[in-house]
Amino acid sequence: MNFSCNQTILSDSINIVQKAVSLKTTKPILKGILLKAYNNQLKLVGNNLSIGIENTIEANVKKEGSIVISSKLFGEIIRKLPNETINFSVNENNVIDITCLNTKFSIQGQSALEFPEIEEIDNTEEYEINSLIFKNMIRQTIFAISLDDSRPILTGSLIEIKNDNLSMVSIDGYRLSLKNISIDSDFVNKAVIPGKTLSEVNKILSQLNENNEKIKISITDKHIMFNIEKIKIISRLLDGEFIKYDQIIPNEFNSIVKINTSELLRSIERASLLAIESKSNTIKMIFKNSNLNISTNVEIGSVDENVDIELKGKEIEIGFNPKYLMDALKIIDSEEVIMKLTTSVSPCIIKPVDDESYTYLILPVRLS
Repeated sequence: MNFSCNQTILSDSINIVQKAVSLKTTKPILKGILLKAYNNQLKLVGNNLSIGIENTIEANVKKEGSIVISSKLFGEIIRKLPNETINFSVNENNVIDITCLNTKFSIQGQSALEFPEIEEIDNTEEYEINSLIFKNMIRQTIFAISLDDSRPILTGSLIEIKNDNLSMVSIDGYRLSLKNISIDSDFVNKAVIPGKTLSEVNKILSQLNENNEKIKISITDKHIMFNIEKIKIISRLLDGEFIKYDQIIPNEFNSIVKINTSELLRSIERASLLAIESKSNTIKMIFKNSNLNISTNVEIGSVDENVDIELKGKEIEIGFNPKYLMDALKIIDSEEVIMKLTTSVSPCIIKPVDDESYTYLILPVRLS
C-alpha cells in the first residue's frame, strides 16, 4: 500500500470519521480508522457498530491496499504535520510509514480484515433536502430529546415523511419540539434517529459549512443513511413505537399572547437566576391585560419583572420551569412569538409569529 495526499484535506477528513470511532470498547479494532487506498482515492472509515461514517478524498495512489490505524494517534500526528503532501507506505507487517518533508513516523497498524463492514443501504427511496434546512431542523428539535435511558425511544427524534411533508419531533416527557418542511415525495416513511447520530450529523454539516449542498436520506427498517458530498453516515435506528405526538397538541385555547422574543427570553433568564435556588425551579407568569408579570420567590430572595404583551382572551396565572422556556426561545429566529394557553395545568404552545412550520409544547408546573 502506497499513496500520498494533502495534510489539510486529510486532517479534515479524520475529524469527520472520528465522530464514529469508539473511545470505550473491548474491541481494539473499533478504536481505529480504516484507510483504504484505490483508484486515486483514499476512503477513511470510523465504525462503532451503532454509527458508521466514511469519507472519500483525493489521493495519489501508487499501490492499492488497506489498513487500520489508531484513530487518536493518527489524528494527532496528521494535525501536527505542516500543510504539505504526506506520503504513506505500508509493509507486509502492517507497519505504516508516514513521511512529510523532514519528518517520518512509523506506526504499527492492524489488518483491515478485522474491521467491521458498514451496513450498505440499497434500493430504497431517497429523500433530498437542503443541508442548511436540515441542520436547522436538528437545531430546533434536538434539545428536547430525552436523556433518560429508561424510555429509550425518547432518546431519539422521530422523522416522519407523508403528504409531501417531512416532520422532525423530539419529546422528553416535559416538552415537545416539532419542525415541518415541505419535500417532493409521494412515499410514506418514518424512523426514530438516535440523538447521538443527529448530533454528529449536525457537527459534520457545521464543519462543511455548505449552505446549498443537498443531503440525501435513505431509510430501511433498521438503519438510516445520510449522504453529503463524499461523506456517508449510516446509523442504527431506535426500536419501538414513538408517542403519537399529534394527539397531544391542543387545538383550542382560552388565552393567546403575542410578545417580543428577546425581551421575554432576557426576563426569564433573569428570573431563573433565583428560580434555580429552589427545588421546584419554577417561575410564575401572570398574563393580564397588556402586561406579563414574571416572578419567583425563594428563601434567598425574590425577583419581579413586567413585560409588555398583546393578550387576547382570558387572564391566566401559570408556572413553568424556566429552562424549558429558554431552550425554545433561544432557537426561535422570529422577532415575536405567540403563546397559546388554556388553563394553569394544560400544555402551553409557543410558535414564532412568522413561521407556522415550528411548534413547541411545554407542560406547566403547579404553583404552590
